[in-house]
Amino acid sequence: QVSLVESGGGLVQTGGSLRLSCTAYGRTFGNVAVGWFRQAPGKAREFVAAISGNGLMTLYGDSVKDRFTISRDNTKNTFYLQMNSLKPEDTAVYYCAARHSPDGPVSRLPKNYGSWGQGTQVTASS
Repeated sequence: QVSLVESGGGLVQTGGSLRLSCTAYGRTFGNVAVGWFRQAPGKAREFVAAISGNGLMTLYGDSVKDRFTISRDNTKNTFYLQMNSLKPEDTAVYYCAARHSPDGPVSRLPKNYGSWGQGTQVTASS
C-alpha cells in the first residue's frame, strides 16, 4: 500500500496559477500510473488529469485541457499538477491518486485508483 501526501493548495485570484504536489511513501511508484481528481461541494468527484508510470502518456479532463499540466519526477516519488488561468469553477478539493496495479494504463475512472491523498483545497476567487 502506498501513502500519498499532497501539498500546494490555497487561495488564488481568477487567472492565477498554483502547483500541487503529491509525494508517495511506502513503495517505489515509478511504474504506476497516477492522477488528480477534484470534488466541489454537492458535486461528484471529477477526473482532472493522469500520467503513466514512465511519464510518456497523459490524459486530461475536458474542462482543464490546455490550462493544467500533469508531470512526475520518479526520482523523488512525486508528481505534480500545474494549474494556470484558474477560474472560479476550478474551486474544489483536489485529490491525488495512484493505481494499484503496476504498469496499468492511465484512467479517468476513480475506481481504478487504489490509493488516495487526503485532499487539498484550491479556491480561485475574483
